[in-house]
Amino acid sequence: QVPLVESGGGSVQAGGSLRLSCEVSGYAQYTMGWLRRAPGKQLEGVAAIGSDGSTEYRDSVLGRFTISKDSTKNILYLQMDSLQPEDTAIYYCAAGPASRPSLLPYDYTDWGRGTQVTVSS
Repeated sequence: QVPLVESGGGSVQAGGSLRLSCEVSGYAQYTMGWLRRAPGKQLEGVAAIGSDGSTEYRDSVLGRFTISKDSTKNILYLQMDSLQPEDTAIYYCAAGPASRPSLLPYDYTDWGRGTQVTVSS
Protein backbone atom coordinates (compact mmCIF):
# COMPACT_ATOMS: atom_id res chain seq x y z
CA GLN A 1 0.00 0.00 0.00
CA VAL A 2 1.52 3.30 -1.09
CA PRO A 3 2.01 5.85 1.74
CA LEU A 4 -0.11 9.00 1.86
CA VAL A 5 1.99 12.04 0.95
CA GLU A 6 0.85 15.64 1.45
CA SER A 7 2.16 18.71 -0.34
CA GLY A 8 1.24 22.35 -0.89
CA GLY A 9 1.74 23.80 2.57
CA GLY A 10 3.38 27.16 3.06
CA SER A 11 3.10 30.65 4.53
CA VAL A 12 0.46 33.19 3.52
CA GLN A 13 -1.07 36.39 4.84
CA ALA A 14 -4.58 36.45 6.28
CA GLY A 15 -7.13 36.37 3.48
CA GLY A 16 -4.86 34.38 1.20
CA SER A 17 -5.29 30.92 -0.29
CA LEU A 18 -3.48 27.61 -0.46
CA ARG A 19 -4.25 24.25 -2.04
CA LEU A 20 -3.06 21.08 -0.37
CA SER A 21 -2.64 17.85 -2.32
CA CYS A 22 -2.34 14.23 -1.27
CA GLU A 23 -1.47 11.15 -3.29
CA VAL A 24 -4.21 8.59 -2.54
CA SER A 25 -3.62 5.68 -4.91
CA GLY A 26 -5.15 2.48 -3.54
CA TYR A 27 -7.79 4.17 -1.36
CA ALA A 28 -10.77 4.21 -3.73
CA GLN A 29 -13.03 2.47 -1.19
CA TYR A 30 -11.94 4.57 1.79
CA THR A 31 -13.19 7.73 3.38
CA MET A 32 -10.52 10.40 2.97
CA GLY A 33 -9.98 13.33 5.27
CA TRP A 34 -7.89 16.35 6.12
CA LEU A 35 -7.12 16.86 9.79
CA ARG A 36 -4.94 19.40 11.56
CA ARG A 37 -3.03 20.05 14.75
CA ALA A 38 -2.64 23.69 15.74
CA PRO A 39 0.12 24.78 18.15
CA GLY A 40 -0.76 23.70 21.68
CA LYS A 41 -4.04 22.06 20.62
CA GLN A 42 -5.27 18.55 19.94
CA LEU A 43 -5.83 16.99 16.56
CA GLU A 44 -9.12 17.96 14.89
CA GLY A 45 -10.91 17.02 11.69
CA VAL A 46 -11.18 19.72 9.03
CA ALA A 47 -12.89 18.12 6.04
CA ALA A 48 -13.70 14.63 4.78
CA ILE A 49 -15.02 12.99 1.63
CA GLY A 50 -16.58 9.55 1.29
CA SER A 51 -16.09 7.06 -1.49
CA ASP A 52 -19.49 8.17 -2.85
CA GLY A 53 -18.39 11.80 -2.97
CA SER A 54 -20.33 13.02 0.06
CA THR A 55 -18.51 15.59 2.20
CA GLU A 56 -18.33 16.89 5.75
CA TYR A 57 -16.70 20.07 7.08
CA ARG A 58 -15.81 21.54 10.43
CA ASP A 59 -18.08 24.53 11.06
CA SER A 60 -15.18 26.96 11.33
CA VAL A 61 -14.03 26.24 7.76
CA LEU A 62 -17.41 25.84 6.07
CA GLY A 63 -17.63 28.14 3.07
CA ARG A 64 -13.87 28.73 3.05
CA PHE A 65 -12.41 25.26 2.48
CA THR A 66 -13.33 22.72 -0.20
CA ILE A 67 -12.33 19.06 -0.24
CA SER A 68 -12.30 17.19 -3.54
CA LYS A 69 -10.77 14.15 -5.19
CA ASP A 70 -9.55 13.62 -8.72
CA SER A 71 -10.13 9.90 -9.25
CA THR A 72 -8.35 9.83 -12.60
CA LYS A 73 -5.13 11.15 -11.05
CA ASN A 74 -5.66 9.64 -7.58
CA ILE A 75 -5.13 12.96 -5.84
CA LEU A 76 -7.02 14.38 -2.87
CA TYR A 77 -7.21 18.18 -2.58
CA LEU A 78 -8.04 20.73 0.07
CA GLN A 79 -8.62 24.18 -1.37
CA MET A 80 -8.29 26.75 1.42
CA ASP A 81 -9.53 30.29 0.82
CA SER A 82 -9.87 33.28 3.15
CA LEU A 83 -7.26 31.81 5.45
CA GLN A 84 -7.06 33.17 8.98
CA PRO A 85 -4.29 33.03 11.61
CA GLU A 86 -6.27 30.42 13.57
CA ASP A 87 -5.92 28.09 10.57
CA THR A 88 -2.20 27.83 11.29
CA ALA A 89 -1.47 24.14 11.89
CA ILE A 90 0.11 21.01 10.57
CA TYR A 91 -2.35 19.49 8.11
CA TYR A 92 -2.57 15.72 7.66
CA CYS A 93 -4.08 13.64 4.90
CA ALA A 94 -5.71 10.46 6.23
CA ALA A 95 -7.72 7.44 5.10
CA GLY A 96 -10.18 5.28 7.02
CA PRO A 97 -12.85 2.56 6.63
CA ALA A 98 -15.78 4.69 7.89
CA SER A 99 -18.99 4.28 5.91
CA ARG A 100 -19.52 8.05 5.88
CA PRO A 101 -17.07 10.97 5.89
CA SER A 102 -15.88 11.57 9.43
CA LEU A 103 -14.15 14.40 11.28
CA LEU A 104 -13.13 12.12 14.15
CA PRO A 105 -9.38 11.36 14.20
CA TYR A 106 -9.90 7.82 15.53
CA ASP A 107 -11.89 6.86 12.43
CA TYR A 108 -8.71 7.05 10.40
CA THR A 109 -6.13 4.28 10.12
CA ASP A 110 -3.61 5.52 7.54
CA TRP A 111 -1.89 8.88 7.83
CA GLY A 112 0.50 11.09 5.95
CA ARG A 113 3.33 12.85 7.72
CA GLY A 114 1.76 16.31 7.50
CA THR A 115 2.44 19.65 5.85
CA GLN A 116 2.79 22.99 7.64
CA VAL A 117 0.36 25.84 6.96
CA THR A 118 1.19 29.21 8.49
CA VAL A 119 -1.12 32.23 8.23
CA SER A 120 0.11 35.63 9.37
CA SER A 121 -1.97 38.70 10.17
